[in-house]
Parts: sequence; structure tokens; C-alpha cells
Amino acid sequence: MTARRVLISIDERLLARVDDACARRGLSRSAYLAQLADADLAGGTGPGLDPDVRAALTTITELVGAADR
Repeated sequence: MTARRVLISIDERLLARVDDACARRGLSRSAYLAQLADADLAGGTGPGLDPDVRAALTTITELVGAADR
């Protein structure tokens, strides 16, 4: 995939925190921000990302639905 150069504006304090996170991870700003964007756009957060938890939630939903009938 071809990378495109973009210009963004960001608060100095937030940029300093981003730079600290990049240094800890050994990443460039671009790589770090790309990872964050990819994770955010990949489909949410929380326990529902775990397949076992999703299966349990589906089972609970089905049981509640069956009890309502």
C-alpha cells in the first residue's frame, strides 16, 4: 500500500505524549499514529472483541429471547 503524506495540527502537550509513546515503542510518529487509527477503525474495543466473550453474549441473548417467548 502506498503511504500518503498528510498534515495535521495537534496540541503541543499531546504531541509530546505521542513522541514519548513512540520512543518507548521504537516507532516513528507516522507508524504509531497509523497503528492507532487502524486499531480504532478495526471494530471497537472492550470485552466483545474476545471470541469467547462474544459467544457468551450471544448465548445470553438467545436465552433471554427464549424466556420472553
